[in-house]
Amino acid sequence: MKSPRSPRPTRNTDPGPQPAAHPAPLSGRAIVTIIGSDRVGIIAGIANVIAEANVNILDISQSVIREFFTMIMMVDLSAASISFEALADNLARKGTNLGVKVEIQREEIFKAMHRI
Repeated sequence: MKSPRSPRPTRNTDPGPQPAAHPAPLSGRAIVTIIGSDRVGIIAGIANVIAEANVNILDISQSVIREFFTMIMMVDLSAASISFEALADNLARKGTNLGVKVEIQREEIFKAMHRI
């Protein structure tokens, strides 16, 4: 006669709480650079993209030499409503529409690349 077996303990396969699908809030500052041919609407267009992402412009410097436009902005990412990657994509897309090149780098990367 077979002896009754006690049930085998089951392993807990529940992985527990999973990380949220939303990215962690951004922190720190970033440098936005814009270079291209001067035309109406560059500052407004770029500033609108930044404002729509709830990113604050801390400092701005722009120069036009003949037909060449350059601008550098320092922005605060701490209250951003989108990811850094999404902001970079939105800025690049707006730059393409405006005929300028737009790049954004975290401040620490920018400083490391421009250290003498």
